Order: sequence, then C-alpha cells, then structure tokens
Amino acid sequence: MLGNSHQPASHQANPQQMTPTSSSLVPNWLAPFLQRRLLICLFTGFASGLPLFILYQLVPAWLRSEGVGLKEIGFFALVGIPYTWKFVWSPLMDRYAPSTLGRRRSWMLITQILMLVSIGFLGYLDPKTQLSEIAFLCAITAFLSASLDISIDAFRREILPDRELGLGNSIHVTTYRIAGLIPGSLSLILADHYAWDVVFIITAAFLSLGILMTLFSAEPEVNSHRPLTLKAAITEPFQEFFGRHGVRSALWILSFMFLYKLGDSMATALSTPFYLDLGFTKTEIGLVAKHAALWPAIIGGIAGGILMLRIGINKALWLFGFVQIFSILGFALLAEVGYNLWVLALVIGFEYLGVGLGTAAFVAFIARTTSPAYTATQLALFTALTALPRTFASSTTGIIVETIGWTNFYLVCTAIAIPGMILLLKVAPWHAQTADIKNPAQA
Repeated sequence: MLGNSHQPASHQANPQQMTPTSSSLVPNWLAPFLQRRLLICLFTGFASGLPLFILYQLVPAWLRSEGVGLKEIGFFALVGIPYTWKFVWSPLMDRYAPSTLGRRRSWMLITQILMLVSIGFLGYLDPKTQLSEIAFLCAITAFLSASLDISIDAFRREILPDRELGLGNSIHVTTYRIAGLIPGSLSLILADHYAWDVVFIITAAFLSLGILMTLFSAEPEVNSHRPLTLKAAITEPFQEFFGRHGVRSALWILSFMFLYKLGDSMATALSTPFYLDLGFTKTEIGLVAKHAALWPAIIGGIAGGILMLRIGINKALWLFGFVQIFSILGFALLAEVGYNLWVLALVIGFEYLGVGLGTAAFVAFIARTTSPAYTATQLALFTALTALPRTFASSTTGIIVETIGWTNFYLVCTAIAIPGMILLLKVAPWHAQTADIKNPAQA
C-alpha cells in the first residue's frame, strides 16, 4: 500500500529513520523523496491542481477562442466561490465517512469520479448559446474540486510528520503546478487539431491518476482527538485556533494568509487570454509552456523542498516571496515587448519557478499552523481564505485590464503583493527559532 498509515501527523521523524531506502546506490539528496508518504504527495498535488487549472486556464482559453469577451471571462472567476466557502461543509467531511475506505479516501474517490463526468461533459456545450449552462457546470466542478481539496489537504497533513511538512508540501505544490501543463499546454495543442468535446474528454481522463492513487493508498491513522458530534466538528476547530494563538495574533495570521498570494492570484488569473491577445497561437502557448514550465517547476520544487529542510519555513517565505514578486513583473515585461517567443518562455519559466516556490512555502506555513486534531476544518478555513483573492479580486481583472491596459495591470499586481511580505515581520520573523510562532504580534 502506498499510505504510511502508522505515521501520525504529530510524530517527529527520527533523522536516522527518514531514509530507509538510502544506500550507496541512492544519493543523499534523493533519498528523502523516496519515502512512501512523500511519493503520495506527487499524486495529491496533481489530483488537486488539475481541476482548478482546467477552470482557470482551459475554460478561459476555450471561451476566448469562441469569441466570448474579457469581461464575461473575468466574471467566470466567480465560479470559484466554493473554494472560499469550503470550510462551511468541511466539518461534515471531518465527521463522517461515506464508505469503508475511511474519511479521507472516501471523499477523495467520490469527488474525483463526479468531476471526471462534469469536466468531460463541458466540451459538448456551446459558449455562444449556452454560457449560463457552462457557468453552472463549472460551478459544480469547482464545488467538487474544493471538496476534494478538503480531503486531500487533511490526508496529506495526517501522513506527514512535522519535520517533513516543508518538503512534502513542496512536492505537492510542484506536481500541483505541473498539473497545469495538461490544460495549459497539452489541451491547447490538441484544441488546434480536434474539436473541444474531444479535448475536454482527454483532459478529464487525467483525473484517473488521482483515482488510482486513492484506491491504492491506505487511510491514515491519526492518534489524536476526533470530533464526536457534528456540532463539535464545527465549533472546536475555531475555538482551538483562537485559543492557541490568542485573538490578536490569530487575526495577524489570517490577514497574512489573505494577502500573501493576492498579487500573484490576480496576475495569473487571465494569463492565457493575455498570451492570446499578444498574438500567440494556442499551439505556441502550449509548446512554450510545456518546455519552459516543466523543468523550472521540477527543479524549483526539489530545490525549494530541500532548502526548506535546511533553513526552515520562515526564511523560505521571505526568499520565495521576493522571487514571486519578480515573477509578476515578468508579465509586465512581456506586455511591453509584445509577441516574442523567447520572452514568453522566460516569463512562463520564471512564473512557474517563482510562484511555485512561494506557494510551496505558503502551503507549508498553513499546514504548520493547523492542529492535527482538526486538520480538515482548519485547513479548509485557511485555504478558503487564501482563495478569496483568486475568486473575488480575480473576477475584476478583466475590467481592470480593459481600463488601464496589460502593463499597468501587472504593475498594480506587483504593488498589491507587497503588504503580504510586510506581514512576515509579524507572522514569520526571519530570525525566529521556534517551529511555530505562538504570538506573532509580539515577535
């Protein structure tokens, strides 16, 4: 079985036991990646990222190529509202298991099977006459995707010991970003040669990888408190979080979670329509994304994970955050240069590297902030908060672009990213030695 079911989330791994696969045949830097629980993170990232990138990359490209306006495409970001409200139904998923597979794997399997159907059906709709139906089906897909994230995030947190949160989440984020190459590269190339219904069916078929991972993994066994009633599942996670940090410090942490990825979320919301407006064909975007994004994502994920093991999550948030800001400026550069395949490759490559690194450290920070006793609900609350910018702020991006132009838009996104970096002084000071900042307001 793939799952490491005897490893509770609060267990601190013994460094001498971390690399049972290590030998003279396995390099020291590679051995940690061969842990079963870390190999699982490869699949959780792909399964979690694929539906979101279909909604935020493939669907906008499809609509734009069929003549739908930027304003309408921008408002399509509102179908992501379930990502911001998933904490509402997360207690149900924390409390109940709908099958013998267990709480986490049951919900993972159900949501992925339903998404395979909903995404596969999208291509049979006509954007010119059935835009409302498309929006409704995308909203259903977003609900299922958000529900999948609840179970996957809890599953990953429960199989990873605290020491491996940085590396495990880095692997998860790396394959999360790589999943974007399917709808953002392969599907766009296919769209130049096949009808959209075929494209969506092929794209949906990649969900089977996550389904297989779910079937062949083991349900984690967490030796911690489990809510005994639905009421307890709703109230106890909030009481624990504010009780552990204090109200003032908890609010600083929540503000940071909202702001850290705000500029990045807005900058990438209309990336594919941006490339199309500059004159790049869907095939060019797909081929450049395939070659320019894959290796930066893989190298950045591996290097970022190893670096987080060495320097800790706090310093990684600072370093990777600055790289993330500069990656946003790359879009402004491309807007000024215009049609240029080399600059496009540079921008896409650096975006996958910078944003991927920033996201890896950020997700590790969120996981570290949760209590192992309430993983699903607390992670749902925190990740829903981080999805607010992607949903509501990104829904206005089309209007902003049509008002001030692409270059000024990306400069605004860069400025918006700065407040989140400033809040690191409160929630993750550079020289902090503890694994978790209990009172960041006094740091």
